[in-house]
Amino acid sequence: MAKKKTAFVCTECGADFPKWQGQCPACGAWNTLQEFVVDPATPKSRGAERTGYSGELTEVRNLDEIVLEETPRIGTGMGELDRVLGGGLVPGSAILIGGHPGAGKSTLLLQVMCRLADTESCLYVTGEESLSQVAMRADRLKLPKEKLRLAAETDVEQILDLARKERPRLLVVDSIQVMYLAGLQSAPGSVAQVRECAAALTRFAKQTGTVLLLVGHVTKDGTLAGPKVLEHMIDCSLMLEGSTDSRFRTLRGLKNRFGAVNELGVFGMTGEGLKEVKNPSAIFLNRADEIAAGSLVTVVWEGTRPLLVELQALVDASHFGNPRRVCVGLEANRLAMLLAVLHRHGGIQVGDQDVFANVVGGVKVAETAADLALVLSIVSSFRDRPLGRDLVVFGEIGLSGEIRPVPQGQERLHEAVKHGFKRAIIPKANLPRQMPEGVEVVAVSTLSEALEQL
Repeated sequence: MAKKKTAFVCTECGADFPKWQGQCPACGAWNTLQEFVVDPATPKSRGAERTGYSGELTEVRNLDEIVLEETPRIGTGMGELDRVLGGGLVPGSAILIGGHPGAGKSTLLLQVMCRLADTESCLYVTGEESLSQVAMRADRLKLPKEKLRLAAETDVEQILDLARKERPRLLVVDSIQVMYLAGLQSAPGSVAQVRECAAALTRFAKQTGTVLLLVGHVTKDGTLAGPKVLEHMIDCSLMLEGSTDSRFRTLRGLKNRFGAVNELGVFGMTGEGLKEVKNPSAIFLNRADEIAAGSLVTVVWEGTRPLLVELQALVDASHFGNPRRVCVGLEANRLAMLLAVLHRHGGIQVGDQDVFANVVGGVKVAETAADLALVLSIVSSFRDRPLGRDLVVFGEIGLSGEIRPVPQGQERLHEAVKHGFKRAIIPKANLPRQMPEGVEVVAVSTLSEALEQL
């Protein structure tokens, strides 16, 4: 018998090594190398079949000889999902949808497949649920069930045989962590199985022009489970986020070869499934009648559109020797830096105060355009003075106290005016040439000027 050959693959970067090490030499991550059994040497015919090599050389052409054609897309019937995908589903693409248990991944895909089954051939393969469970969910959501083809299978070879027989235009595999190849001796969900199963399914999608939709699990820290090489294989990686106590879900594009990255789609979880929210700013701006101190609205840019969110800050006297800095939806290191800038260039000392910052609605703000709004909300809470209901603020703060411009400043301002805001504090470099009607715009260049405008 041939001796089994093993290798160790890093789950963070996908690099493989002949022996186990505590730290990955490629990316520096600790305790991420996992063992898997390498597939034994295959006959030449099988190797040619797996690689697609038929003995003929591939044609080489000049770049200017390539004919540019409009990529045909398949609309999903959900505007928010099409926005995140970049306009719809591209034939031959592999799409990975991840999320926490109960986020609504299977519900979203079942809704899309049931509606598209009227015009496209669709095959839904479930490995975690029985056929009756999927049928019960479709009945509960009141979805059309007449034309959707359904199968319960975890063997990838059987799934590929079914797909060759059914010839679907769209193929859903739920989920990739429970699929397995009989030729590999490792258990389903291991690095080797996830890696090879995804490669086989993706290869089939590219060869036949089938739209492949994979469901993926996430780890405790919220990242997609499995080797990092899985994200390099697929064309589009989407993350469905949302806490169990919230009825809203956000779908964010982490990788997209056919559209914008970090595009955001908002859905509402109802008794009939996920419903798209066409105006998410109105949801995140559901404010109280009386605005308390520390509440301020800013405009963040998500993908290709502006989004108005409410920032809340609470500054309270600390009862311990080490004041707390707590962020929800914001970066904690960024908050610590802004507090230092506020002390140095704003003359306001909150070093002995507990500072809590929150983004209403569960949105995660990663860009620097919310710096000025966060600092002003902290000052408002510290002075216990509300800033008014009709004020909107955006701008980046530098370490020297200057207010830097942000991208798409004019579009952000017009979005705020559309929602009824009458006053705006923005960076001086973002001042539009033609002022929008009905809004008082104050342009500032330093943090001290912004504090004086309050």
